[in-house]
Amino acid sequence: MRLLIQRVKRASVSSEGREHSHIDKGLLVLVGIENSDTKEDIDWLTGKLLRLRIFDDENGVMNLDVQQTEGEIMVVSQFTLFASTKKGNRPSYIRSAPEAVSRPMYEQFVASVEQALGKKVATGEFGADMQVELVNDGPVTIWIDSHNKE
Repeated sequence: MRLLIQRVKRASVSSEGREHSHIDKGLLVLVGIENSDTKEDIDWLTGKLLRLRIFDDENGVMNLDVQQTEGEIMVVSQFTLFASTKKGNRPSYIRSAPEAVSRPMYEQFVASVEQALGKKVATGEFGADMQVELVNDGPVTIWIDSHNKE
């Protein structure tokens, strides 16, 4: 699994001209899922996401996590995080899991984050053509891959 995490002042996701969900200060998390992902990937990424200290403390140092700032989280599925551009100019998405695999994994990830966070998580609309709007705070953008634990 891959997460692209953006610290935001606000974010929203819409489809078919209507807003599906929005958050204020917090994290916008784009999630990519591949066939080899398991519950262990979900658990590891949930912990990493919630413990990620990327919010400023009283001294202006990134030392606080999303829970300490009472921030919100929005999770949006994005199969293009596994795009391969090795050959040619048209990306291949062969590593992205098909919907039969990725939808349940996405739903499990959202549920895992909600349980660990102790509150509802905003989401996108799985498989829909979505428009995501955000105000990146910083900007701060972090990439985490559960198969490459750096």
